[in-house]
Amino acid sequence: MAVSASWSYPTAIRIGPGCITELASRCAGHGISRPLIVTDPDLAQLPVMDAVQASFNAPVAVYSGIQPNPVGANIEAGVEAFLSGGHDGVIAVGGGSALDCGKVIAFHAGQTRPLWDFEDVGDNWTRADAKAIAPVVAVPTTAGTGSEVGRAGLIIQESSQRKVIVFHPKMMPVAVLCDPELTVGLPRVVTVGTGMDALSHSLEALCANSYHPMSHGVGLEGVRLVFEHLPRVAADPGDLESRTHMMTAAAMGAVAFQKGLGGMHALSHPIGARFNSPHGMTNAVLMPYVLLANRSAIEAVIDRLAEYAGIGGGFDGFLEHIVSMRAALDVPDNLAGVGVDPAEAATIAGAAVLDPSAAGNPVKFTEEFAAGIFSNACEGRLEAPS
Repeated sequence: MAVSASWSYPTAIRIGPGCITELASRCAGHGISRPLIVTDPDLAQLPVMDAVQASFNAPVAVYSGIQPNPVGANIEAGVEAFLSGGHDGVIAVGGGSALDCGKVIAFHAGQTRPLWDFEDVGDNWTRADAKAIAPVVAVPTTAGTGSEVGRAGLIIQESSQRKVIVFHPKMMPVAVLCDPELTVGLPRVVTVGTGMDALSHSLEALCANSYHPMSHGVGLEGVRLVFEHLPRVAADPGDLESRTHMMTAAAMGAVAFQKGLGGMHALSHPIGARFNSPHGMTNAVLMPYVLLANRSAIEAVIDRLAEYAGIGGGFDGFLEHIVSMRAALDVPDNLAGVGVDPAEAATIAGAAVLDPSAAGNPVKFTEEFAAGIFSNACEGRLEAPS
């Protein structure tokens, strides 16, 4: 059967220890002379920001009004800071929340329509004035979300408490600086959570039900890199070689999930919106439960992935490897460990089936199916949902 598809791949990426010193020249090369740094309030107070500022001859303005799960008000305040300061570009510094907010602020500052008019539904993005979108240089300080090579931002709409994907092709950063030295000081729990997020992106992409062999190949190596290097950086935060490989795996995960995502993200998005749970750690908890629920559709794919990653025993061996790795990295084995109330099964399942990620799940993602996974994950019960 003939195949028809549209593919897009990311931007210029510079990776390696010390590359943050190139920040000012990268901005200048893209016509950014008055940048606004967008970051989170914790990072704004840490030495990472000294390294970011050191590339410039004078202090650069900072906006840091971002919540861990950012909301629309964070974007509106950021747009006000951007416009009042006369800025012509954004330097987005941090993890997924800061990177998403930086991209959305640069996008929304030049628009006249409400932010939610650009939700990633159909061709809503065509409503935007593309010429008014400011350029973004992305500086990730975690190795997980891959938002630095993405064309969207995930923002909670306060009125509905939904995580909304705001999308436009020109939201892709014009340049990315991945300096592993910026990730060395992360708390272990953040290193683990973001690393498991990178794994979830590549893993769900491999299982997604669409045709994209280029991203599928990227996802295979993304999974292998996380298996090899996440335990190393969790054990030795100063391992710059493994930190570099994890930053690579994070970007690869975001490239891979152009193929699609699935039940992990369809569930973790409403869970994060409702309980403010860390996104990566929520995916990590859900991971084996979703894999097991989808087994009938993904066993052959996981068998091949296990062989590529050097894991024996096919699907069962792979699942055991995931569960063992989670335990070694102190990932909770159930959703209570990230503050989730099991009584919310119906609410979460109802929201999960409406999440855009649900469309990529290899098994039809009904409310009953989603509620079964949620309940199993709450109870720590590793079995297919009934």
